[in-house]
Amino acid sequence: MIYPAYDAVVALDRRLEQLARRTRDPLVAQMRLTWWFEALGALDAGTVPAEPLFEQLAAEVLPRGVTGAALAEMASGWEVVLEPRPLPDEALCRFARQRGETLFAAVGALLGTTPPAAAGEAWALADFAASIDGEERARARDLAEARWRDATMSPWPAAARPMGVLTLLALLPLRSRDGTAGGLGAAWRVARFRLTGR
Repeated sequence: MIYPAYDAVVALDRRLEQLARRTRDPLVAQMRLTWWFEALGALDAGTVPAEPLFEQLAAEVLPRGVTGAALAEMASGWEVVLEPRPLPDEALCRFARQRGETLFAAVGALLGTTPPAAAGEAWALADFAASIDGEERARARDLAEARWRDATMSPWPAAARPMGVLTLLALLPLRSRDGTAGGLGAAWRVARFRLTGR
């Protein structure tokens, strides 16, 4: 079963998010993310800190072909959020690549498939846009939509479609006026993607 491995990868993303966004002092946040970056990379050499999440990653994720060095890129992605705001498009794209593409590549490895890299970027941008305001939100949303269009130019393999659904569920509230993903239109869009991969 891949569920414990999947849960560990998602928990890692959420932990890094907390470090980046809930630490008041940006310098302290930077130091903590750097520590996680280095500790994740050290997993490949068998060095496992006495912390449940690291132990879960070492036991469930690394044996399935995902390296600690690859996971460490997610920490680099969250470091982008510490840069002066609002983030320019280049920084948003770097964040999306290092966070989202890395996370989707890891989950794809767990599922035995390879999702389009653009899909992970679209998910990361949409998820980030949902938590910010103003023109930065609008630009993140527009970049997410553009990356989703790139990701769906060709049909997805069936094994990768659950990740596409995650991206759609992050995008749909940004498209609606009331900020929800509800409605028959949204349900139809998800169902169509599950069936066709586009």
